[in-house]
Amino acid sequence: MISVSTLNGKKVALFGLGGSGFATARALVAGGADVTAWDDNPDSVAKAAAEGIAVADLRTIDWNGLSVFVLSPGVPLTHPKPHWTVDLAHAAGVEIIGDVELFVRERRAHAPDCPFIAITGTNGKSTTTALIAHILQSSGRDTQLGGNIGTAVLTLDPPKAGRFYVVECSSYQIDLAPTLNPSAGILLNLTPDHLDRHGTMQHYADIKERLVAGSDVAVVGIDDSHSSLIADRIERAGGKVTRISRRHALADGLYAEGSRILQASNGAASEIADLDGIQTLRGGHNAQNAAAAIAACLSVGVSAEEIRAGLKSFPGLKHRMQPVGKRGRVVFVNDSKATNADAAAPALSSYENIYWIAGGLPKEGGITSLAPLFPRIAKAYLIGEAAPAFAATLGDLVPYEISGTLERAVAHAAADADRDEHESAAVMLSPACASFDQYKNFEVRGDAFVSHVAAIDGVTMLIGSATGGK
Repeated sequence: MISVSTLNGKKVALFGLGGSGFATARALVAGGADVTAWDDNPDSVAKAAAEGIAVADLRTIDWNGLSVFVLSPGVPLTHPKPHWTVDLAHAAGVEIIGDVELFVRERRAHAPDCPFIAITGTNGKSTTTALIAHILQSSGRDTQLGGNIGTAVLTLDPPKAGRFYVVECSSYQIDLAPTLNPSAGILLNLTPDHLDRHGTMQHYADIKERLVAGSDVAVVGIDDSHSSLIADRIERAGGKVTRISRRHALADGLYAEGSRILQASNGAASEIADLDGIQTLRGGHNAQNAAAAIAACLSVGVSAEEIRAGLKSFPGLKHRMQPVGKRGRVVFVNDSKATNADAAAPALSSYENIYWIAGGLPKEGGITSLAPLFPRIAKAYLIGEAAPAFAATLGDLVPYEISGTLERAVAHAAADADRDEHESAAVMLSPACASFDQYKNFEVRGDAFVSHVAAIDGVTMLIGSATGGK
């Protein structure tokens, strides 16, 4: 845990006692802050009180004399309207920050030169974050991985010289981190998202821009107009920018040409890595993720040789286009995180001859947007509530069966793929649906898929265990 010593002896109010909020409260108390915490959930308040954290309804406290107000990132700061605690903080003139800002201040106070890579973007940030951490760890560096990827940043080990931090940042976290200053900041891409919390696309882009604008090196994907303009603005302001692209050759920066990642300077390009044969980095979207990871790692002193070794051994991100098993020519792919059609498209784009397991609790629009990818599908195995609707969409375009359950779908898909005469085949869970009709969440669904694959005779597992692996 990182004890927040920079607020030692200071009065702090905190709202939000979920996973990261509770970790933040503990870190503040450990660092000597005078904390008063609250949450709308009585169970969360009781849990905090039982651990000795002072709790009180923040409507009843004296906001004068507070040094800061710490807000959990899941609580609205501006849209659709500010949370009532935000109004109280503004009325008292109290600064509002979040856990990433507390981490930034601790790093600045105790180890300002320890490498810190922060990653954001609408799509691909978790894979890029995991890939960077893997490259650093596999090269023998002391690496801490956290943030929006699932580990609260203040639960990591404290900053010290030579310790590397890799932190995924959501727009909510950036909005609460006014002095965010990574060694390398990555902005992968921008498409409309979370506009219910940010109001407009421009406001959303402005928040994302803060992460790279404050970085020593800004690594920016320029394949969308918002991000391209951000790169230009940072460069005009005197910032150091490394542009990346999956679609265009660049005179300066890193770009993808098929499976090859090229590094260009003054119009001269040379190959720095080739992703061919790396199952966990298939597809154009992963070429962009890899280019960003390479750029960031180079900027903090990792050698090209170390980077190439890390790319080759990357185990993939759990439940995200993750190869989990192999039998002969057939690979089994866990893409349970694909909870809508847009999320399923990258995996379907990255393989051919797919035995596709899809369905669950349907989302609006179903799978009609995936029609251009139907030629890649050898057969579909439909499960859950969405099965009849998906069958109607597939019609005569794709052979299908209504399997009903995931276990039956895996068994039937494996048997059919085994009889396939093509050079290769993929049995893929990429549901394009939520899981809640049959499973608690997409993680449980993905773990179930892995268990069913592991039970098939002759399968060699590619991950560490039958419940999801590395």
